[in-house]
Order: sequence, then C-alpha cells, then structure tokens
Amino acid sequence: MKLSKFKFKLAENQIALYPTEHRDESRLMVVHKKTGEIEHKIFKEIIDYFDENDVLVFNDTQVFPARLYGNKEKTGAKIEVFLLRELNADLRLWDVLVDPARKIRIGNKLYFGENDELVAEVIDNTTSRGRTLRFLFDGEHDEFKRVLFSLGETPLPKTINRSVEELDAARYQTIFAKNEGAVVAPMAGAHFSRELFKRLEIKGIETGFVTVHFGLGNFRSIDVEDLTKHKMDSEQLFIDEKVTEIIDKAKDNKNNICAVGISTIKALETAATTNGRIKPYEGWTNKFIFPPYNFSVANSLITNFHLPYSSLLMVATAFGEFDLIMNAYDIAVKENYRFGSYGDAMLIID
Repeated sequence: MKLSKFKFKLAENQIALYPTEHRDESRLMVVHKKTGEIEHKIFKEIIDYFDENDVLVFNDTQVFPARLYGNKEKTGAKIEVFLLRELNADLRLWDVLVDPARKIRIGNKLYFGENDELVAEVIDNTTSRGRTLRFLFDGEHDEFKRVLFSLGETPLPKTINRSVEELDAARYQTIFAKNEGAVVAPMAGAHFSRELFKRLEIKGIETGFVTVHFGLGNFRSIDVEDLTKHKMDSEQLFIDEKVTEIIDKAKDNKNNICAVGISTIKALETAATTNGRIKPYEGWTNKFIFPPYNFSVANSLITNFHLPYSSLLMVATAFGEFDLIMNAYDIAVKENYRFGSYGDAMLIID
C-alpha cells in the first residue's frame, strides 16, 4: 500500500474549528461493511446499532495542557515548548519539542510566566526538534505540576487554526478522561455525553476502558511512499484484567465489540492473542496499521473523519476496506461533513 493512495481533496473550511454545541449532536455516517450501505444520522442515534451485552471499548487517557510559551535567556526570544512526557519526577525532567529548534542549545535557560514562575534548563538534544528540559523548582512535585500546568494551554492540533479558547479545556477531552498522559485527545470518544452513557446503561450495553497516551506521532507527516518503511512513535498503553474479561465474555457470546477511536483499536490489536482474545498489557506500542490488515478483536469502529495522508485514515480504511471507506470519504466531502479532531464521526459496522 502506497502513501499516494490516501490523497483526497479537502477544502480548508471543512476542517472543524469548533465542536458542536452538544457533544452527541455531531453528524454520524454509518458505513455497513457487508452491504456497502451508507446512512446519515446524528451521533446520539448510534445507540440504535447496538444491543444488550454488546461492548463499547473507550480510551480513558486524559490530555494535559502541554503547550507552553517561554522566553530564552539574554535574547528574550519567544520559544514554544511542547511537553511530551515526564521522564523523571524527582529531577523534574521532561521530554519536549521546541520551536524554533535552531535557537536552542544545551545549557540554555528558558523562562515561563509573566513573573518567570518557572525556569528550565536544556540538558540534552535528543532529536532534530526534541530536547530534554530540567525544570528548576524547589517545591513538592504536586506543586510543581500545578504551576507547570497553570502556564500551559490545551494542545489543540495545528489543523485547528485558531487561538485556544476557554471551551477547549473541556471539549478537547472526553467526559470519562481520568489517566493523565496524552497530548492528543481521543476525539471519537468525545462525542459521548453523560446522557448517552446513561442510555447505554439502560439498554444493557457494556462499556470497558483501556488507557493509551495518544501522542503527536499520529499527526506526524508520513514521508515515505512505501508504508512498510514508516515507523510510528511509541505510546504508553495499559489494559487491565477487568476490560479483558468484558471483551472475552462478549467474544464467547458472539456479541458486538466496538472500538471507540483509532487509539483503542490499535491498543486491542497490540494486546490480541492468536484466538482473538486480549490479555492484560502494560508497556508501549508503536503499532502501525494500514490496509490490508486482519483485525482480530473488534467488529465495529467509531472514528472521526481524518485528513488526507494521515495514519488515522489508514487505520479506518484497513478496518472498513479501502475502496468502501475512500468512497465514503468522497461522499462526506460532498455532503459537507466536518473533518478533524472537532469534526463529525463515522461508525463502521458489519
């Protein structure tokens, strides 16, 4: 499979800059794999496609305010620092991206906040853009994190071409987010409201949760035509015994298992056994899925509409069959569906 196969025309104004007023009222395209039928719905109608004892699996990672703006010592040059992950809590070490990277060298100090509430020192150059920062802070770790995150902002992807607003702190996040660690929100799950969760419960539909700390690698440009040569960034993944039992029971009873989001479907495939069950997992995954690929756990998928050439689109086409999903995308463009993180949703189902 070649990168050029994932090209389609998308006008910039079809990339959603804001979420719908209510989480569960975005548009929903339902794609039936077996028949090729395509339906146009409102997201909260998704419950009509699931029955008692079916299972929806979500990613409960929590996005933290990862984007900071600081100033370089002496020159005062403005530097964007994007926090990726904490490397050592005791030493206040963080893996970060800096922009512009060319202005930052080992030993440079960066100052954050109007009153220089935080100071960081560059101690390592790990990649062309990546750095390791040591924050100079004497207080307790909880206080350090509070100050650090108070200076950060919601890390909207660059495709949402506007300034961060107050609403983003809540809406670039799922309502069930609880395990801090992501810099990219699992936005397929963000369509679920509290009311919709209650309706799932009343209907007897099971819910399970995995934790995948979704990372920037999902937005990184793929620069090779031969997709077998592309390497995904690693993401931290946790799957506990509780969710494996829920999924295995559904497998035994031949109930529908739906992965909510690309991060979730990749997590399930990472932890899958040869017989289509999953096992508890704690570690890292850099799984890169593109067509053709045989999925072994979920038989339906909820995902947003993704941008051309993206690895997220590749997973969707692998799950739903390439020609069918690319045709659905052509229809979505013509029907003015909204694309991207704040965009509309697609359900791919048997």
